Amino acid sequence: MSEAIEGGCFCGRVRYRLRRPPMFVHCCHCRDCQRQVGSAFVINGIVEAENVVLLRGEPAIVSLSTDSGRPHDVYRCADCQSALWSDYGRRKWLSFLRLATLDRPSAFAPDVHIYTRSKLGWVPLMAGARVFDAYYDVQAEWPEESLARLNEARAKGKGQARS
Repeated sequence: MSEAIEGGCFCGRVRYRLRRPPMFVHCCHCRDCQRQVGSAFVINGIVEAENVVLLRGEPAIVSLSTDSGRPHDVYRCADCQSALWSDYGRRKWLSFLRLATLDRPSAFAPDVHIYTRSKLGWVPLMAGARVFDAYYDVQAEWPEESLARLNEARAKGKGQARS
C-alpha cells in the first residue's frame, strides 16, 4: 500500500501512522468490546506495535480487567478518551488497532468475526463471512505472510523482554 495509513482520535490531539497494513482484522462481538466501545462490535486491525508511529500527542493507558485475568491496556486520548489501540496481555510487541480511528476506516474489511455467540441479533453478517463462536485457530486462518510477520514480531518481543 503506497498511500499513507494514518488515523487519530476524535479531537485530533493524538495522530498516528501505520508503517504497514494490519496483519489480520477482527470484528469482535464479545460483550467486553461491546461495553468498552458502546457499540455492537469493534473492528481491530492486528499490527506489530513497532509499526504504529505517533505523529502527535501521547495516548494515556487505561488498564482493564478481563475474564482471562490477563491485563488489557487500552491506549486512549487523554482529552477526548477515544480508544486508539489495545495491548491484550501486556505483550508490548502486538497492538490491536481500532480501525474506526483511521482516516479511511473502510480501508480494511474484517477477515473474521469472532465471539459471535454474543453478537447482537439484529447485526447481519455478510454472506461468506468467516464466523467463529469464540476465538479461532490462528495457524489455520491467517495467511502465510501474516503468520511470518506475527512470528517475527513475537521473536523480537521475546528478545526485548530479555534485554
